[in-house]
Amino acid sequence: MAQLLEAGKIESARIRVEGIIRSDILCELYEILELYCELLLARVGMMEAATCDPGLEEAVKSIMYAAPRIEIKEIHTVNSLLSSKYGKDFALQALENSDNKVSEKVVKKLRIEPPPEALVNGYLEEIASTYGVDWPKKPPGSPPKYVDGDDQGPPSGRQEEKLLEDPIPVDSKEAEERDELTKATPPRDFGPNSPLRVNPPSPRTDNLHPRVKGTADLKPTKKTVDAVERKPLQSRGPVGGTIPDIDELAARFAALKK
Repeated sequence: MAQLLEAGKIESARIRVEGIIRSDILCELYEILELYCELLLARVGMMEAATCDPGLEEAVKSIMYAAPRIEIKEIHTVNSLLSSKYGKDFALQALENSDNKVSEKVVKKLRIEPPPEALVNGYLEEIASTYGVDWPKKPPGSPPKYVDGDDQGPPSGRQEEKLLEDPIPVDSKEAEERDELTKATPPRDFGPNSPLRVNPPSPRTDNLHPRVKGTADLKPTKKTVDAVERKPLQSRGPVGGTIPDIDELAARFAALKK
């Protein structure tokens, strides 16, 4: 498809990428059904009654709704077991989703309709970016596109570098000290070691560029920026007191000579 985009055969690339999108949608549907099956397995003790427990109704009806529409024999077996457990009327109600108990995500992913144009363009742009194809064609002199989901300017790292630049001229010693402070980084073993690890979210067909917003996405206030950019470094003098003036030093030297 990258070669098709490079050759200008956009329509052929669009037709092929629709098949990839449909495959991704089915994979996401299978993941949802897998979670529902794990939920039923964990709460199998709640399925002993003749009627379906309200807490399991969404999972049960979502599985029964999706089973005839996909080609997975294990789901068909689960559907048969649930149908024999709760009866034909319950199965028909789940198949038609007459009470809207089926998960909206399952219903949406099982709809037979072409993918939206924005999603197709997003896939094509990702493919072109991965394989270095200039698509869509950018006019000369246009600024680079940031694909990290931030539509308000360059990444946060460049914003931090811009904030650290001091427009007020300072002497070389203060400039060196400030440069060392900006380069300093805390040690890797600093702070408590937490066993928890947060993995970044993976892209989905409904969100191609997911982001976890944290402290790096927080923008400094105007007051903080002014304090960083405009407040010069002030020396507080030696520890234990202020710097003596010339008259006091002269008096001390006279006393030492005596």
